Amino acid sequence: MKKINIICVICCVLSLAGCESADPPIAAAPAINTPDGMINYLKSQNLPALKSVEPWENQFGPGLKLTTAHYEIYTTLLEPLMLSQVPGFVESAYRGYQSQLPESFETSTKFTIYLFADRKQWETFTIGFTGPISPVYLKIKKGAYYLNDACVAYNIGIERTFNSLGHEGWHHFNSKHFKYRLPSWLDEGIAMQFEISKYNRGFFSFQPELNGYRLGSLKQTLMKNQMIPLRELIAMNPGEAIIESDEATAAFYSQSYALVRFLREDDYGKRLLKYQKMLLDGLKGQWPLDNADKRIAQDRNIPITASWNQMVGMHLFRDYIGDDYDKIEKQYVAFCRKIVYYVQLK
Repeated sequence: MKKINIICVICCVLSLAGCESADPPIAAAPAINTPDGMINYLKSQNLPALKSVEPWENQFGPGLKLTTAHYEIYTTLLEPLMLSQVPGFVESAYRGYQSQLPESFETSTKFTIYLFADRKQWETFTIGFTGPISPVYLKIKKGAYYLNDACVAYNIGIERTFNSLGHEGWHHFNSKHFKYRLPSWLDEGIAMQFEISKYNRGFFSFQPELNGYRLGSLKQTLMKNQMIPLRELIAMNPGEAIIESDEATAAFYSQSYALVRFLREDDYGKRLLKYQKMLLDGLKGQWPLDNADKRIAQDRNIPITASWNQMVGMHLFRDYIGDDYDKIEKQYVAFCRKIVYYVQLK
């Protein structure tokens, strides 16, 4: 009996071993922090804004190319939460940029974005991408830039990265489509409307009224009685403010942010149509400028001088918004005080 039992056990073991060896081993899924793993992850999320995702061969690190309706995003960032939100963010920003105008239009070619995982990759790319002027861009401490029909950023945390992409994305959008360059207060003022956003079901809504950084700077400017007079603000170049002082720089940006909001929101939006008309004519190249100024406005290879910015800024504001500067300034300052009333400074 014992001999039979031993034989039976051996037969069972051999039988089980034979069954196991007949099944092929199951291949492990690629790690999510690899291109293949991230591709699988993004596809599994069924992101409404993502059209396609594929590997991006480059010298900086493992990467992906994400394609949406209006953007091509080349990235070495393989962080699942952030990367899954990028397609929806850029498409939401595109809609927001369009909403600045009274009528929408379709983009014929896609926008290009480079989003790097870290600053080292960003710096290496920037040196090759910007060439002799790279020292200027390498001075950017934390943020992004737009140049040569591309927006270039790196990961500085999801909130600040999206702040930078929203801001620089506006410069990208208007440079690509507007026939005329915008005066500085208008260009920067609009860009700051896209620094704060809220995620909702794959897309984002922009909330300029919650831009605590700009509102805080504006409140400090008001408290210190350092407001730039309206006539000077609409004629300024940001370089002039930067040379003057940090306070002047903060005042220029926060006041430009507030001036765009004022034109869109004050008194139930009574100036909104004028504001939109000014932008639409800039888009189509219909500003009432003389031929010399039109040429500078149209040719982006010609540097914008402070005198041109001053002349065009004043001219457009007078023709589209109004020339009663004293009256408008009183209303503008009152609006500024209203929007910072509940802001608490630390």
